[in-house]
Amino acid sequence: MKKQVLFIHSAGPQEGKQGSSHLIAYLQKSISADYHFSSPAMPDPENPSYALWKDVLKEKLSELKGNVILIGHSLGGSVLLKYLSEESCDLSISGLIVMGTPYWGLDKEWPFKEFDLSDDFASRLPKISQIYLYHSRNDEVVPFSHLEHYAYKLPHANTRIFEYYGHLFQDDLPELVQDIESSG
Repeated sequence: MKKQVLFIHSAGPQEGKQGSSHLIAYLQKSISADYHFSSPAMPDPENPSYALWKDVLKEKLSELKGNVILIGHSLGGSVLLKYLSEESCDLSISGLIVMGTPYWGLDKEWPFKEFDLSDDFASRLPKISQIYLYHSRNDEVVPFSHLEHYAYKLPHANTRIFEYYGHLFQDDLPELVQDIESSG
């Protein structure tokens, strides 16, 4: 059975080289044939609703079997963390990778309550073999302080700090492929 990777994209337009489209295309061509990669189109990404994204995520997670690696880019990472810390999930999650993920409610510029995590979200996550936090210092969308907050809340996570990948991680990212394959 192929190992399964589920990627949840960012908010905003996803066509061309916008949003997570580059990351998705890169992973589709770069991860081993031993993996089944999927990335569902999330509803209304330019005006996202946690309730709608949660419904799609629940459906997609129910289709997975065996060891699973979950990846969330930006809002996709927020949705994965919120879902996993609030809902029942019986999957064996061998890896969780969140990339450029906002920590909602951290400051006045990130006030969207529907995406807020509980203060104890980290203790409510299911058992996950490896957690990775990816962020670029030159992220022009999500401030670096959001990564620092996640690193504090998830002290056992592997933190991957980049200098020049920006928010969209447009360049090739061999570290991501390596972390997927080491989690699988």
